[in-house]
Order: sequence, then C-alpha cells, then structure tokens
Amino acid sequence: MPAHSLSSKKMATKLIHAGAAPDPSTGAIMTPIFQTSTYVQEAPGVNKGYEYARSQNPTRKALEEALAIIENGKHGLAFSSGVAATDAVLKLLSPGDEVIAANDMYGGTYRLFSKVFERFGIKFIYVDTTNAANVKKVISPKTKLVWVETPTNPLMNITDIAAIAALTRPAGIWLCVDNTFASPYLQNPLNQGADLVMHSSTKYLGGHSDVIQGALIMNDDALREQLYFIQKSCGAVPGPFDCFLVLRGIKTLHVRMKQHCKNGEKIAHWLSNHPKVGKVYWPGFEDNPGYPVAKKQMNGFGGMLSFLLKDESMEAATKLLSSTKIFSLAESLGGVESLINHPASMTHASIPREERIKNGLSDGLIRLSIGIEDADDLIDDLNAAIG
Repeated sequence: MPAHSLSSKKMATKLIHAGAAPDPSTGAIMTPIFQTSTYVQEAPGVNKGYEYARSQNPTRKALEEALAIIENGKHGLAFSSGVAATDAVLKLLSPGDEVIAANDMYGGTYRLFSKVFERFGIKFIYVDTTNAANVKKVISPKTKLVWVETPTNPLMNITDIAAIAALTRPAGIWLCVDNTFASPYLQNPLNQGADLVMHSSTKYLGGHSDVIQGALIMNDDALREQLYFIQKSCGAVPGPFDCFLVLRGIKTLHVRMKQHCKNGEKIAHWLSNHPKVGKVYWPGFEDNPGYPVAKKQMNGFGGMLSFLLKDESMEAATKLLSSTKIFSLAESLGGVESLINHPASMTHASIPREERIKNGLSDGLIRLSIGIEDADDLIDDLNAAIG
C-alpha cells in the first residue's frame, strides 16, 4: 500500500503493509532480496535510481519506508547496528558541542559517548532525565543534543518526552529518543515532540534474535539529508538480507508485543509477591514513580523488567542466572525467546562501578527480557531458579 494511504490506518495494518508493494517484475508479494553491490546504468548518470549499494538498495529502501510509517515519521534510515545509528547522530556535532544524556542508559551508548566521542571534543553531561528540571538546569548555548532512553535500560525509568521537547524545541536543540525498549507498537516519540527516534532493530523490530541492525526516523527534510550523507559517507549500512529479516519481523510486531506485554505483566506481579525478591523494576506498577507518564505516553508497559533479590550478593545473583532452563543467559533482548541478563557484568560492564552504583544499578540486579512462551512455564522456571 502507498505510504500516504497507510497514515490513517491502525498500527496492526501499518506494520503488515508498511514498505510493502508487489515486485513489479514478478508480482512477488514479499520484497525481494536485492543481493547486489552495483547497478548497470544506461549512460553515465542515467540510471533507475540506484548506483551503488552503499548509497541505495531496493530492499533497504523498502525497510526505510516501513520504519518511517510505523513511527509516524517522514523519513527512515537503516544502519548496520543500533550503535551505528547512534554514531551517525553524534556525527552531526562538532568539537565544543554539548550533549545532555540520561544517567541511566545502555552501556554501549555510554561507551560510545565516553570512549569515542569525548576524544573529539564533545562534552557529555549526564542527568536524571525523569525530572525535566534537571535537563533545564544544564542547558547552555553549547547544548546541541539531548539523548533520552525511555524506558531506560535496565532500570526501566520513564522520561516525559513531551516535557523534554518543550525545553529543546524553543532552543533549537535536537531531541533523540532511543525507543528500543518500547518499540513503535507501544510508543511514538515523534508524536511527543522528539526530532529523532533511534532503534536497535536487532531487538523488537527484528524480534527473532537473528539480525543486527539499527534505525533512525525523523520528520525534518534537512536533518534527513545530513544523516543520509553520514550514512552514505561513513558506510555503516545493513545488507539486503538483514533488511529483509527486519521487514519480515516488523509484520508480526503487534502480535508479539501483545504477548510480551501480557507475559511481562504477569511475571512482574508474580516477582513482586515472591518472598525472596526485594524489588521489581517495571513501569506498570501504579506505585512506580514513572507510572503516570508511562500511562500517558505509552500504549502498554512492555516485556522488559529488572529485579533484585533480597540477598543482593553477586553469589545469589550468579546462582540464579546459571539455574534457569527456559530463560537463556545472554545479552540482547526483544526476541521471541526469554533471556536473563546480568547488567553489571554484561550489557553495562563498560560503565565504571561507582557510576553504576550511584545511578542505582547494583551488582545484584537481574534483567529479564520476557519472551512469548507460556507465562506459567516461565514462572515455574524462575521459581525453581530462585529456590
């Protein structure tokens, strides 16, 4: 279906038909995998819109159109990973520019900021973005970008996107929201005033733990051109087969997310009542500080959660992490299968321990990516592992 005819459709219809058109040469209903590096031209500069696959590829183009549609944006760009997409955004900046970022964020993003871009003269200021006043306090004439995760990885903190946008828009500051944990099914940051949405498409968009990819979505034409130039010039583009996998994954996002949310809610409540569990981090609890904002800007609370045992020792956490049978101990998230993770030693190991502890990420924290298996089987698995 043409993009303009999908704009008024419900999310499930968008997800299935976004970027999809019958192949003109065969009528194939699925977008073909155009596995080519270059394209034959009729004459110098005379072509069918494709010159070289780093710059353009028909499979990638279909995916980028789909990404824009499902995030209610105008433009989409696909990258070889979520970190590559983040890297492209940072390349919009110049030495001396300042970035305000959440003090609770994915460790790979923190590593990119602190170990790569700080060396090029970009300054990063980390604050608790759940309170917009903290962001307002550190905005300066040098601030060019505010980077937000919501919900955050791994503490599930919620930032009011509209409240941050009310600060950044008048000041001409870009607001980029990492929407990986929510997915477009649960949250659309552009609707809330963000300038850019970033996804690690590896996670919920792909949904099957079989692809590495990233995405950026935006409305502004000039911003798209700047980021397309970076995408083409720096070359962190995904291959056509990977684009096909994400296109395929997007088609079932709505049915998967419904089950992720249903299982997540059941397991979050079960954990909160377990005698050996000290705390559960999940934004769907009404006593969670982020609940009112999550309820306002999200369409559900997702399948990600973290928890602490009452025994917060590394020994107790390690025993649990090594004892599950259905939950697999692994990095990543958002696949159909359930994963269990130890942020302090895995996904967030690049953050100095004192910083982690200060921001609430303790050594004993355990993160769950709740899959779409039977929830009762998942509960039995956790119950046996907790002991």
